[in-house]
Amino acid sequence: MVEQQKLQRLRQLITEGLRVQLGGERISYINVGHALEDASAKQNHTIFARRGCGKTLLLHASAAELGNDVRAIYLNCEDFKRHSFPNVLIVILHTLFSDLEANLTGWFGRKAQTRRLLGEITKKLKAMQHQPDEVDEAVKQTFGAEQGTGASLEVPVHAAKVGLNASRKEKSEVERAFKHHREKLRDLDHWLPELKKNLRTFFELSTNVRTILLQIDDLYHLKRADQAFVVDYIHRLCKDLPIFFKIATMRHASTLFADREGQPIGAQERHDFQPVNIDYTFSDFKRTSNLNWQILREYGRQADLDEKELKQLFKGEGFDRLVLAGGGVPRDVLSLFLEAMSAHDGEAVGKDEVRVLSKSNLERRIEELKKDSHADEQDLLIAGIYMLRSFCLSKKTNIFLVPEKMMQQQEEWKSLFNRLLDYRIIHQAGSALTHKSSPGNYQAFAIDIGCYAHFRKMENRFTEIDLSRVEAKDQMRSAPILTEQELGSLSSSVPQNAEQLLVQQPEEVE
Repeated sequence: MVEQQKLQRLRQLITEGLRVQLGGERISYINVGHALEDASAKQNHTIFARRGCGKTLLLHASAAELGNDVRAIYLNCEDFKRHSFPNVLIVILHTLFSDLEANLTGWFGRKAQTRRLLGEITKKLKAMQHQPDEVDEAVKQTFGAEQGTGASLEVPVHAAKVGLNASRKEKSEVERAFKHHREKLRDLDHWLPELKKNLRTFFELSTNVRTILLQIDDLYHLKRADQAFVVDYIHRLCKDLPIFFKIATMRHASTLFADREGQPIGAQERHDFQPVNIDYTFSDFKRTSNLNWQILREYGRQADLDEKELKQLFKGEGFDRLVLAGGGVPRDVLSLFLEAMSAHDGEAVGKDEVRVLSKSNLERRIEELKKDSHADEQDLLIAGIYMLRSFCLSKKTNIFLVPEKMMQQQEEWKSLFNRLLDYRIIHQAGSALTHKSSPGNYQAFAIDIGCYAHFRKMENRFTEIDLSRVEAKDQMRSAPILTEQELGSLSSSVPQNAEQLLVQQPEEVE
């Protein structure tokens, strides 16, 4: 039996570590692979992962690893998400130069020239922020032509009910309009060479700092239409200077690069920045489970629990089930662990304890989806969840296969699956799989256990492939195939109260 005092300390450490705060107590980062080294390197990087995988923690941990001549400036885009473009860019630049000004003495020494230049820059940025827009121009934004880190989810919404029209033969071009404040953006573009010249002067006069890492966290909070333009300016600002950007975001909720009528805008993966993927999926469940165990073990070490004592906190398949319910995402896994321990007064966590929590966990994810996604996407994403859950319940399985060909050719459906992956509603379980009775290659997805585990009437009537077992991959090859035709049929039957039905337990499952 684990000592109560140690358990209380473990709970406290995990609770405090669930949300990383700038300037808060330092939390250990479990470095699997080379993520920490990459995030500390003098190179442009974008860190990709779902919410709760440790993007912010990695940025803060890497800042603590920097040499004496390197400094990090941290910006959280959630602070700027209600700003219009290009004001959002002006605010980001103002924050950057205000931080430089605040650290002037320690970073660049007591140089009157540097102080004067920084004062002029911040004053001009503040004036530009309040400057009235002189010209508003509607510009068509075609996401169908975009390359890089994701396309926008856009599928038709029927007047009577929300649906997804997946029966179209050709990929439709999706056009949106956004306000392009031409005069402000033109001023910023014209000012860029002078800004870079001033920055070169700072580094020439500096007695301490030789390199700055610009950490831009949670880029996905910015409007999708603005992201490539913000990244474009930041990339041009850093180019040919000892300043390197470190962007952290969700891959499928971000547009870092776009092609506007032959003109590239933003930063292109592998060309302008190197990707750092710190997400772990169910495609390699053992690795994902081991990563989460390492994180829990580190918290245990800080609470003076050895590994034997930690294992006593679980029974049977309890930990693997916890990882499954958490989608492999460390913050979700740890949060569920705390809930299970509190609900059962410190008793060992097993499969049943996790099952009870799975429904409320799904509800939280839906709320996160609504918070993070734009208003015109929410109904579409909710409809997508309803459709995929309906398919899995009708087939009585937690795994479904999607043809690789459809994922390559049907951008709207690919975007739907990718967005639901980001929000941990479905989970990647395999790729390039062959089916035992149908030709072609397939991607395998697992529906979140919150969609079915709490259904008592499904007991002994639902075939759940246990992703922790070695035979799981072979079992997936017999899983039902979700075709484009199936999606079209499902989309026509999505009710208007789909969200309400998702969080209710049906009276009967046929």
